[in-house]
Amino acid sequence: MAQDTDFSEKIERIFDQRSSPLIMGILNVTPDSFFDGGKYVEEPNWLAQCGKMIAEGVDMIDIGACSTRPGSPQPSEEEELERVIKVIKSVRKAHPRTLISIDTYRAMVAEQAVFAGANIINDISGGTLDSKMFETVAKLNVPYVLMHIQGTPQTMQENPVYKDVVAEVNLFFTEKLKQLSSFGIKQVILDPGFGFGKTVEHNFELLKNLDKFQSFQLPVLVGISRKSIVNKLLNISSKDSINGTSILNSIAVQNGAKMLRVHDVKEAKEVINIFEKLKGV
Repeated sequence: MAQDTDFSEKIERIFDQRSSPLIMGILNVTPDSFFDGGKYVEEPNWLAQCGKMIAEGVDMIDIGACSTRPGSPQPSEEEELERVIKVIKSVRKAHPRTLISIDTYRAMVAEQAVFAGANIINDISGGTLDSKMFETVAKLNVPYVLMHIQGTPQTMQENPVYKDVVAEVNLFFTEKLKQLSSFGIKQVILDPGFGFGKTVEHNFELLKNLDKFQSFQLPVLVGISRKSIVNKLLNISSKDSINGTSILNSIAVQNGAKMLRVHDVKEAKEVINIFEKLKGV
């Protein structure tokens, strides 16, 4: 399945290293996500949130129906499909020109989501939780977000250990990119996986050394919105973490992030506008 040519220019912008950083807006249609679980499970609510993000300047909307907060119970494949496909169809109908990514680690869900109108596959497992994911991405011929994770959503925060987290994530990318290349997959976005099997210290080490991943010459996505990297450090709740999130997003784009995955589009857009102004001075 080839990517819709009507979206080709927007897809190309993701992989153009000269273009401004982009914003991926989060739409969780789950009852139990760590920040906004249950808020967007009805159509008027998810469409209102999509409209708000688009008005604020979002570049793509990431739709997920399976919470991956630490220790979260996982729905069945059938339940995930029942939750997410209707949302993708609804959003695609309401916003036909907006890029949509599907946030899933299941190949069958990814496939059905693309058939329903999604343009990008965002896999938190980097292909480690479904052996059919890479061949599915190749068949669908859509961009793929390759994220690093240690363990599974149920176990990842029990006791994450690394000798050198930056080197180990780098090695993970190297090995997985070879596998993806063997399937003919070239449009890959790298995500170091902040909070996915990492302590606060690991997260800050990755953020500080984000430029190390530029050697792959692929766009780097950073998803730190309202996560423990902010909350645990400042001893605050996720609802109070927008200021800390914006500070870390600013550091991320300075260190080479091409895409910010966020709950709060307006604030992320302000970060990027200030960054672009500073870069142009």
